[in-house]
Amino acid sequence: MSIYFDKVPPQNIEAEQLVLGAMLIDRESIPVVMGILQADDFFREGHRLVYSAIIGLFERGDPVDLVTLAEEFRRLDELDRVGGLPYLAFLITSVPTSVSVEHHASIVKEKALLRALINLSNRLVNRSYEGREDIQVLLDEAEQQITEISQRGVMQSFASLQDILLETYDRLQQLQEQGNRATGLPTYYPDLDRLLGGLQPGELILLAARPAMGKTSLSLNIAQNVALRAKLPVAIFSLEMAKEQLVQRMLCAEARLDQGRFRTGRLAEDEWVSLTRAMGLLAEAPIYIDDTPAISVNEMRSKARRLKAVKGLALLVVDYLQLIQTTRRFENRTQEISEISRFLKALARELAVPVLALSQLSRAVEQTQDKRPNLSHLRESGALEQDSDIVLFIYRHDYYFADSDKPNIAEIIIAKHRNGPTGSVELAFLKEFTKFVNLLKEPMPG
Repeated sequence: MSIYFDKVPPQNIEAEQLVLGAMLIDRESIPVVMGILQADDFFREGHRLVYSAIIGLFERGDPVDLVTLAEEFRRLDELDRVGGLPYLAFLITSVPTSVSVEHHASIVKEKALLRALINLSNRLVNRSYEGREDIQVLLDEAEQQITEISQRGVMQSFASLQDILLETYDRLQQLQEQGNRATGLPTYYPDLDRLLGGLQPGELILLAARPAMGKTSLSLNIAQNVALRAKLPVAIFSLEMAKEQLVQRMLCAEARLDQGRFRTGRLAEDEWVSLTRAMGLLAEAPIYIDDTPAISVNEMRSKARRLKAVKGLALLVVDYLQLIQTTRRFENRTQEISEISRFLKALARELAVPVLALSQLSRAVEQTQDKRPNLSHLRESGALEQDSDIVLFIYRHDYYFADSDKPNIAEIIIAKHRNGPTGSVELAFLKEFTKFVNLLKEPMPG
């Protein structure tokens, strides 16, 4: 069903003719147009055929002119479908110069995008009237298809080395002016920021550990630091814990309250004062939590896009990635985790924010003598290591060894750093408060 069935779809036949004519009189126009248009962007079927034939001749290295084009259509038995030899000749004579071919091609592209939006809208209207699909699935698909249409209108081309060098030089000057400050989003753990340079936009940062090491606590501490100290918006997708549990942890960390006492409500007067102060601070923090269990990749992408558009976004936290649902079936779990890993990396680049994704480690860690994790312990997929820009592990010696000489100390191991050094830093872990705090120590080089 079309709502406006009596209306002619957006088109500009004259612009289509001028584009094709320019391609026929000036071979150098062909790659210019190829960077803007596809055959389906032309409204007239004949023009789609002419465009495809021109591209075919060009890619084979053959001359592109009236004679070769007509011969190509005779070979395909399609000369009459494009209007015959007179129409091909008209295309050539109708354009005096190719100087405006890029502008005319942009007009054709604009009309094609409008038609694509109309077609999508009509399909959505039909499916909405039928009412047989889950509304969230329909909304996710609609947003994804609109994004695909918008991306069709974006022309990405090569960047010259000169331009890249100038951008690099400007960036280096900015870094010099910043001194020792983190160049990316700071975690506010100075030793960690010195090694990482902060969390960079577009990066996938994997935070992995065995259960009870403090993955969720560290990710929440970083989120709170960014929101409270930098006053930047943070999104948290919590697939394992309810939002109320996360907020409870945040309150205990901020107020330094014992979780056990918090859960019973048996707080001393000074603890109530600390709690009230922490609630006031966190109430102003731009932290947004979604605790949808088993959220799909499409729903996560859709929600993250909307949040960035409405509130802005500086950091995205996912707890944890093995619980994300994919939209299709896979032969095995390894392939599915690989798909999730690629999705998270693509999401980081699309949103231009760091994505901090939590991950489980395999039980093989427990079988080693020192219990220290390494990259081979990443669970279920080597793609996690490949797609991640940074891989962090949490290791607590006192968790495994009762006679540990490092009680309440957590080692944050930088096992992979695509654009910088590896190594490790030590933080104090205040377990009763679910809080990591800085130590007055230098990072240990890797």
